Amino acid sequence: MKKTIIITGGAGFIGSHVVRLFVKKYPDYNIVNLDALTYAGNLENLKDIQDAPNYTFVKADIVDAERMDEIFKEYKPDGVIHLAAESHVDRSISDPLAFVRTNVIGTVNLLNSAKALWKDNYDGKLFYHVSTDEVYGTLGETGLFEETTPYDPNSPYSASKASSDHFVRAYGETYGMPYVITNCSNNYGSFQFPEKLIPLFINNIVNNKNLPVYGDGKYTRDWLYVVDHARAIDLVFHEGKLTDTYNIGGFNEWQNIDLIKVLCKIMDKKLGREEGSSAELITYVKDRPGHDLRYAIDANKINKELGWAPSVTFEEGLEKTIDWYLANEEWLESVTSGNYAKYYEEMYEGR
Repeated sequence: MKKTIIITGGAGFIGSHVVRLFVKKYPDYNIVNLDALTYAGNLENLKDIQDAPNYTFVKADIVDAERMDEIFKEYKPDGVIHLAAESHVDRSISDPLAFVRTNVIGTVNLLNSAKALWKDNYDGKLFYHVSTDEVYGTLGETGLFEETTPYDPNSPYSASKASSDHFVRAYGETYGMPYVITNCSNNYGSFQFPEKLIPLFINNIVNNKNLPVYGDGKYTRDWLYVVDHARAIDLVFHEGKLTDTYNIGGFNEWQNIDLIKVLCKIMDKKLGREEGSSAELITYVKDRPGHDLRYAIDANKINKELGWAPSVTFEEGLEKTIDWYLANEEWLESVTSGNYAKYYEEMYEGR
């Protein structure tokens, strides 16, 4: 094999798309998917490539430092693409320490294992850390997050990701660790756990459940199709400048309430329902603490330096996403059974 790459969180939403892309595009790479298979990790996401000769799955938790050392010694990776993270703001408000453990301590464990394996001989090695636009805090009605925007996290989730970004940079400065960092906007697409807005609302519309909208619904987000994010990660991994940061966004801002109304309209059409019937499910609920008003990414750097741009419009990506969930109701039912019902009740029905 030409290279061995460990992809952490590879059974999750974004991670499964990255694993699939690398396994299919690079048959001479050995791709090791390292995932703890928590609630958001699901090997069903990778059934189509599970028997590929260049693919290996390892169940392990990045919080376990000793286990990370063992895995790095066994597989001897040339690169790490680090996606494993606790990522839902609502959950971080309920349990901040879980986010510290995974996002901060877990990242440092991986850095330590990589440093010990590579022994300061970093030629051809790379630690690629995948982060979020939420580390930059919130924007007013104008302006965009740039790679040089100061960090100003407002939730336990974004604070934990900001901390992990700082540790990656610190290992670069202190130990010479070769790294790149990308900060992405809100992803959407297939295989996303339905705690996030788009799959949550698709599932609720199918089941005629209320659509819980925080506050006045005017929070603004930039939306990135997950397949395009995976393409960007591929480009940055192979062509990105070491010790640099790239912001990845969809050039695609939507207020939540406007997005939801478009989603409702498409769902009515797909389900053969009277237009406007899904919108009647919209229910405004109590806002969450520390809710950032607006995120918007300036993705011109990755566009100009590496030639990356979104491959689909938001409307095209949203339609593809809806079609996938409607065609994979069995997947949706399997991930929303059991503990999900309790979580949903705690998060939304008491508001």
